[in-house]
Amino acid sequence: MAAYFESTNLSGFARWMELQAEEEKQHAMKLYHYIVERGGRVVLDTIQKPQTEWKSPLDAFEAVYAHEQHVTSLIYNLADIARQEKDYATEVMLHWFIKEQVEEEANASSILEHIKMVKDSVNGILQYDKILGKRGSE
Repeated sequence: MAAYFESTNLSGFARWMELQAEEEKQHAMKLYHYIVERGGRVVLDTIQKPQTEWKSPLDAFEAVYAHEQHVTSLIYNLADIARQEKDYATEVMLHWFIKEQVEEEANASSILEHIKMVKDSVNGILQYDKILGKRGSE
């Protein structure tokens, strides 16, 4: 997704996406290490290629927000299974991810709402691009 924003000269949006992708990799590794630590075996498989083109930043962030909601539902399902299996250690570990998803959804929703406020204003999008470009430097 960062490449999409770079191709539209929205480098702040691209930076936000790149940092988000790095954060998500760290989350995946947290799960990976937990499984290995518990004696499990991680088998990685192919995933569906993600969408790479959108009509606008609004469309892109609607997809981001929907994806975060989907991830939240998957984590909730894992927590339900852990509870049913009485795997209390996994249930507790998943609490971190549940809390993290509250933040992830809030961030995506906030960006989406800001984009909706500026609508088709090129100046508004460019100003918000500058704000998003500061992520990681604060």
